[in-house]
Amino acid sequence: MEYFDYAYRVRYGDTDKMGISYYANYLVWFEAARTEFFRALGLPYTECEKKGIYLPVSHAGVRYLGPSTYDDLLVIRTSVSELRTASMRFEYQVFSPEKKMITTGHTVHVFVDAGMKPVRAPDEVVSRVKIFSLLSP
Repeated sequence: MEYFDYAYRVRYGDTDKMGISYYANYLVWFEAARTEFFRALGLPYTECEKKGIYLPVSHAGVRYLGPSTYDDLLVIRTSVSELRTASMRFEYQVFSPEKKMITTGHTVHVFVDAGMKPVRAPDEVVSRVKIFSLLSP
């Protein structure tokens, strides 16, 4: 799996007065896609938390190329482009129902313990992400 596709149908409440998906919702959809990416790897995020490992966002970026509107069935494609000692970078591509890319983005996450101190990425995460990502093994 070089990437993971997550489907999301735009709700009426996701749109603004102009009928366009509100820009900040894309970050929420990225989070949902990332959560399901981990689940698909057999590493539900809840399991990481039970082991005392957390992944707060240290950086995020979004580029809007086109709109989405109420009832659009979007696909959020998620992949890992960088895995460092204590952080990882996710890439996102959002596709419209017509399979046109309408948004790109990224988030960078730092592995931390319960005290918010950076820690090494757990071997279990590293091995699974390397096997199932754009990274070379």
